Amino acid sequence: MSLAIKTALIMVALLVVMLAMGVSISVSVGLSSALAMLCMLPGDVSFATSAQRLFAGSNSFSLIAIPFFILAGNIMNNGGIAERIVNVAKVVAGRMPGALAQSNVVANMLFGAISGSGAAAAAAMGGVIGPMEEKEGYDPVYSTGVNIASAPTGMLIPPSNLMIVYSTIAGSVSVAALFMGGYVPGILWGALVMFLAGIKAKKRGHVAPERIPAKEAFKIVLDAIPSLLLIVIIIGGILLGVFTATEASAVAVAYAFILSLVYKGIDLKGLVKIILDSAKMTGIITFMIGLSSIMSWVMAFTGLPSLIANGMLAITGNKYILLVLMNVILLVVGTFMDPTPAVLIFTPIFLPICQTFGMHPVQFGIMVTMNLCIGTIAPPVGSILFTGAKVGNVKIEQVIKELLLYFGMILLVLLLTTYIPAISMTLPTAAGLIK
Repeated sequence: MSLAIKTALIMVALLVVMLAMGVSISVSVGLSSALAMLCMLPGDVSFATSAQRLFAGSNSFSLIAIPFFILAGNIMNNGGIAERIVNVAKVVAGRMPGALAQSNVVANMLFGAISGSGAAAAAAMGGVIGPMEEKEGYDPVYSTGVNIASAPTGMLIPPSNLMIVYSTIAGSVSVAALFMGGYVPGILWGALVMFLAGIKAKKRGHVAPERIPAKEAFKIVLDAIPSLLLIVIIIGGILLGVFTATEASAVAVAYAFILSLVYKGIDLKGLVKIILDSAKMTGIITFMIGLSSIMSWVMAFTGLPSLIANGMLAITGNKYILLVLMNVILLVVGTFMDPTPAVLIFTPIFLPICQTFGMHPVQFGIMVTMNLCIGTIAPPVGSILFTGAKVGNVKIEQVIKELLLYFGMILLVLLLTTYIPAISMTLPTAAGLIK
């Protein structure tokens, strides 16, 4: 066994051991990568390369969009926009069984599509709709399960920070194409959650309230149009070539800020806190991207991706079985690893394999994103799972049991997205983003 392969295996072993010990993901990734470099021959690589890769990994123009989308999401979460989205969701849900829970799903899809954050959607929508459901006598475990199961749709429905990260790693993959590719899988995910939530609501006797009068519904929709226009401005501007995805993120911040001032949802003190929170989150993500790029470089240098790819291809050449293996690995990884480093680590490993049997990078990107979205609502460290449970004030064990059937529905969407290219490719192709 060559020194390079031994080095790569040492790095992976150290990473697994540190994660098992409870060491933070950033320290685990950075330390294991740095120690792996020390194992290399001095003539092959300098230890200073780790510092260079840390800077180079986070020095990407497309990554500038991430702090802006985070800031836009935080402004909207605190600027009176969430409440208007909830009201529109209630109009859309109408008299469906479990109307408030159905409204939660629609609101998560809309708010997630604007903010790009599943955890923010779970916190905002759970905090607004949860008390309404409690007042109407909804089972809190049921309500929390619906909120958690639907919150990740915002990571698929654009704008999505995870897709921006993937685009950076995958190379010449259009962020706009990825954004368009996420619509159908995200909407399918939300639709199936609504379907199952309706069945559960009927069994629990959660009937819809009286229908909202047409005049009042019209007023609610009219009031929310400025908020919903943000989606049109961002995606429409990108598709029409008015601005890039990165520039769209800055437009989103400006628009959300102006709208929040009009709604009188934030003041100067609140704005300072929003900016600090956004800076903190941006720092965490950027630092993670930089550390993960060190690991990606070490893996590329040692040839580990090729070794894994050859090993998987040696097991089977059947693309359907290979895709199952990839999905299983990504699902498991997603349960204990943050989506950002997972994308950075596994994209260079799995993308070349998929390209050997003709899978488009956009379809692969949506598949990866969806796998890691599922990880955010699964134990042991699912961020949306814990956020939703905390907001809903229920125990993790209770909500996990409630989520089991939802997982079945979501995995069905994952399989459809994996094996039917049209689900993620039709919209970007029709928009002329893929030839």
